[in-house]
Amino acid sequence: MYRKEIEKFIDSHSQEMVEDIFALCRINSEKMPAQEGEPYGPGAAEALTAALKMAESYGFLIRNYDNYVGTADLNDKEKQLDILAHLDVVPAGEGWQVTAPYVPVLKDGCLYGRGTADDKGPAVAALYAMRAVKELGIPLKKNVRLILGTDEECGSSDIEHYYKIEQEAPMTFSPDAEFPVINVEKGGLAAHFTGTFSKSQEAARLVSIDAGIKINVVPGKAFAVVEGVSQEVLEKKARDVTKETGITFDFSREGAFTKITAQGDNAHAAHPEGGNNALTGLLTYVTRLPLGDCPQLDCLRGLLELIPHGDLYGKAMGIAMEDEISGKLTLAFSMLKVTEDSLDGGFDSRCPICATEENVLKVVKERMSDIGLTLHNDSMRPPHHVDGDSLFVRTLLKEYEAYTGKKGECLYTGGGTYVHELKNGVAFGAAMPGTDNHMHGADEFAVLEELLISAKIFAQVIVELCG
Repeated sequence: MYRKEIEKFIDSHSQEMVEDIFALCRINSEKMPAQEGEPYGPGAAEALTAALKMAESYGFLIRNYDNYVGTADLNDKEKQLDILAHLDVVPAGEGWQVTAPYVPVLKDGCLYGRGTADDKGPAVAALYAMRAVKELGIPLKKNVRLILGTDEECGSSDIEHYYKIEQEAPMTFSPDAEFPVINVEKGGLAAHFTGTFSKSQEAARLVSIDAGIKINVVPGKAFAVVEGVSQEVLEKKARDVTKETGITFDFSREGAFTKITAQGDNAHAAHPEGGNNALTGLLTYVTRLPLGDCPQLDCLRGLLELIPHGDLYGKAMGIAMEDEISGKLTLAFSMLKVTEDSLDGGFDSRCPICATEENVLKVVKERMSDIGLTLHNDSMRPPHHVDGDSLFVRTLLKEYEAYTGKKGECLYTGGGTYVHELKNGVAFGAAMPGTDNHMHGADEFAVLEELLISAKIFAQVIVELCG
């Protein structure tokens, strides 16, 4: 019902949709220090204001929830469906080649720029789905609301604020992942640990390590400073470790000190197999240098034994596990700062339904304690599971199959989405299976055709669930 009309509308407005996506992607909306009236800084507030003005210009009823969240309602009827997207982005990072992070471009059918896939492109696709239903005059008995948040990448405190004011809709989907439907999300342990030790008195010593930009990003670069090691030795060890790990090393002299830059490939911590961890590569390298023995190095060697380079599943830590519904536990060592007398680090583990505080958290605490480190976590994030045989999920799968001709099925993810805490929320689009959007990496992109199909699917879902 209405399929031809919806397809014609979306196709005829494709260029306009691209322009709206680019307007939002030109705004650097990564989290910044809070200011008065701007809980996540000026960039996130600017993106939210722009998106709400855009929605209002298309005739939707808008509301700004204290610059935490904004909403656009298709009508004023009883709530039925929420579409939950976000406008904040991860830091731009390095290594962009197609374009600069906030200079979006359309090239070879793909939209490049930070936020094109995660999640500004899908958010605008959802807006255009609502616009299609509204401007085509398709009658609805209930309301659909687009919810636009601004803190998904840094803890979702925006949505916590929103749901203190509003009730959850009977059905919610977030276009912040991939098709068909993700109805299971792993739990997680965003581990934070610290340690102290006495300073090294040796001539050859490690001065510092600095690695990681966010707990949920596998670091593509990591840095160390050493003293008392010759350039010849540094380069020889580098060749050996590069051959073993694929991590490359560059050096720069600053007086008596040498700065070491380890280069790998970043990735989302939910999919650590997609990257090559520069931090664990750097630790592998540093612990093999002829540095004087000291408590600092002993601690790093112990840490590397618990999370060795290439161990993505917590095997050495003693927490490897999997189940049929949600797959394997993953572990990404993502943050580390080391000084002469202290250490502060973190890793991101995505845990299947079979994981518990007993078989994960307790084990990590004990293993960390054994090497003199303190794990500061006292709890884990629980998993999320929505019945795959519900009317809601069956409708989503049906429309996905109708528009793509591909089999609709329920999937699990290690990534946590906005719907993780919602009783009846799933992730639905906007990338097609097999598309690697480089989310959280350099040259992030969205396939234009996929965004257009997503808008058509979302519009049809609105008609089916709210009509």
